[in-house]
Amino acid sequence: MTAGGLIIAAPSSASGKTLVSLGLMAAFRGRKLSVRSAKVGPDYIDPAFHAAATGRPGVTLDGWAMSEGVLAARVGRVSTDCDLVICEGVMGLFDGADVASGDNDGSTAQIAAATGWPVILVVDAARMAGSAAAVVAGFAGLSRTCLIAGAIFNRVGSDRHRAMIERAMAQYCPHVEVLGFLPHVPALAVPSRHLGLVQAAEHPDLASFIAAAAAMMTRHLDIDRLRCLAEASKLLPGSAVALPPLGQRIAVARDEAFAFVYDDLLVDWRRQGAEIAPFSPLADQPPPEQCDAVYLPGGYPELSAAVLAGNALFKSGVQRAARRGAFVYGECGGYMTLGQAIVDKSGTSHAMIGLLPVVTSMENAQRHLGYRRVKLADRTPLGRAGAGFRGHEFHYAEEIFNQGVELFLSFTAKGEKLCSAGCAVGAVSGSFVHLISAESMISS
Repeated sequence: MTAGGLIIAAPSSASGKTLVSLGLMAAFRGRKLSVRSAKVGPDYIDPAFHAAATGRPGVTLDGWAMSEGVLAARVGRVSTDCDLVICEGVMGLFDGADVASGDNDGSTAQIAAATGWPVILVVDAARMAGSAAAVVAGFAGLSRTCLIAGAIFNRVGSDRHRAMIERAMAQYCPHVEVLGFLPHVPALAVPSRHLGLVQAAEHPDLASFIAAAAAMMTRHLDIDRLRCLAEASKLLPGSAVALPPLGQRIAVARDEAFAFVYDDLLVDWRRQGAEIAPFSPLADQPPPEQCDAVYLPGGYPELSAAVLAGNALFKSGVQRAARRGAFVYGECGGYMTLGQAIVDKSGTSHAMIGLLPVVTSMENAQRHLGYRRVKLADRTPLGRAGAGFRGHEFHYAEEIFNQGVELFLSFTAKGEKLCSAGCAVGAVSGSFVHLISAESMISS
C-alpha cells in the first residue's frame, strides 16, 4: 500500500516550515506511525534533521534538476514502506529556478502538482492579523495545479490575535481549513551559519529539541485532521536514477566536514551495482586502498581546515589513490580540499591535499548561489566532452588561484553563460557545483 503524503510549504523562507515539519514527523512517529520524509530543492542540511525526527533517511525532490522518472522513482521509494510521508518545501511555495516559464521551475508548487500531495501552508502571523487570511487566499487562488488543503499560523501572540485570524479566515478564505495556531517559542529556533542551519550532528541537544517540537505540534495543531488530509502520490513508481556511479567501489568522505551528499544518491549508486565505502577525513582515515573512485562531497572543511591540514593519513591516502589511477572527484568543500590550500577568515593558509592547482579563500567571503547547467569541457571519468549535468552552487569561498584545466562550461538555469567552473588534472577533478543529475536523464 502506498503511503499518503503532505507538503509543508510557506509564503516565504523563515516562516517555520522546518520546525513544523520536524514536529509533525516526530509527533506522528510518537503515535506509532512509520514516517518518512522528503525535501524539495537542493538542501543537504534539512534532510539530516528529518532523519533524526523519523529515524529513517528521506529523499530529495527537485523538479528543475530531475526528470519525472527520477522524481517518480524517489517518491515511490519513500512511499512504499511507511504510513505517512511529510515533505518539506523550499523557500516560498512558488519560488524556484529563474527560468523563462513556470514549467519545471523546481518550486514546491511544481512538486505538489506532480505528486498530488496536498499543501499545508505555514504562515508567519507575527506582524499581521486579518491580513494573514489574505495571504492564504492569495496563495490558494494562485495554486491552480496544486491543492492548498490547510493553513497553520505561526508565531501567534495571544488569544485575541488568534481570534482575529480565525474570523478573517472564516470570512475571506473559508475553503482552506485552519489546522492550528503556534505560539512564538524562541527556544525552538534552529541555529544557523553561512550556508543555512547548523548541521543536525552539531546541534547541542537535538533529541530534546525534536521532542519539544513534537509536543508543540500535538498541543496546538489538529494532528488527527492532518493525518486524514494526506493523499497518495499520483506518480507511478519507477526505477530511474539521476547520476551514474563514479566507480565500482567508491570511497565516500562522510563526517561533519563532508556531509553534503544525498542518501538517495548513494542508494541509486548501490542499485547500479556500486559498493560504497565511507571514511572520515576528520578522523584522519584514508580512503580504502582497493577503491577505484574517491568522492569528497561538500560540507564545511573551512571550519576544520587546521585539523584537515594536519591529517597526514587522510591526505596521503587520497594522493595514493590518485597515483594508482582512481577517479578522485570533489564538490564544493571537497573541491577546496583537493586544492593546494584553504585560506580561512582570519587570512591563515592551511595546506590541503594539493592534487589540484587551486587555492580557495574565506577571507573576503561573497555568496554564490543558484542552479547551474554545466557541460564537460573535455573527456573525464564523468563522461565525454560536452556531456551535460544539472546542479546547484551555494558557497562563500572564492578562488584566488587556479592554474588548472577547466572542468565545466557553466550556465545559469536560463542558459546565461558564466565563467568556467572547476579544474581537472588527469583523473582528479572538481568544482564548486553540486551535481544533481545527468542532463541526459532530463530529456529521456
